Amino acid sequence: MGAQWKHAGRTANASKRGAMISKMIKEITVAAKNGDPNPDNNARLRAAVEAARKESVPRDNIDRALKRAAGLLDPVTYETILYEGFAPAKVPIIVECLTDNKNRTASDIRVIFRDGQLGAMGSVAWMFDRVGVVEATHADKNQDIEGAAIEASAQNVEPLSDADVPAGHLGARFFCDPTDLDTCSKYLSSHGWSVTMSELSYQAKNSVEVSDDQRKDVIAFLEKVDDNDDVHRIYTALK
Repeated sequence: MGAQWKHAGRTANASKRGAMISKMIKEITVAAKNGDPNPDNNARLRAAVEAARKESVPRDNIDRALKRAAGLLDPVTYETILYEGFAPAKVPIIVECLTDNKNRTASDIRVIFRDGQLGAMGSVAWMFDRVGVVEATHADKNQDIEGAAIEASAQNVEPLSDADVPAGHLGARFFCDPTDLDTCSKYLSSHGWSVTMSELSYQAKNSVEVSDDQRKDVIAFLEKVDDNDDVHRIYTALK
């Protein structure tokens, strides 16, 4: 499933568009507040803004998020909280939340995990590696992604599915050491790649195979987790 679980067809589901925009705006706000507010000097912020524009998030929403992070509007403080545990079929999962009310989030997560098993801090984190991940697309489908990965200081690379890239473009997901994330993102941006994601992530060391019936239960659980407004990222070892 890659470094981060993604709900298939999420952007095509109109009923969830509002939630998607809200999560993108949170990412922009946090990226701007925790780093340089200038996207040119902040790989995470630059990618967040690019991803929002790609999904046609209104410009006013993006501008308000940047102004709020800069303290020009009423500030909103988001706290990052990690939850660890197991989805059905004992599939390890890490849930990253951005919240302005950690008590509300904790209560919601406990309810959701009744269909799984909520663990203590560190209970499954050891099953994952901390990595930098950059997703990018290129208008030239003949690009050598392995060569680009080497030049960008990435340790590994995998192609993105055609469904995740514009028609006629090449897409790839680059994995690098956390300390090389900015270097990797800047290299790709300066060599014709359009970076749509640049962030620290968790990558499972080993994948868990499940039966078809178990997969349905796991996917249903992941969708339920993802539907929570405070859930920002979901990392899983599901194969």
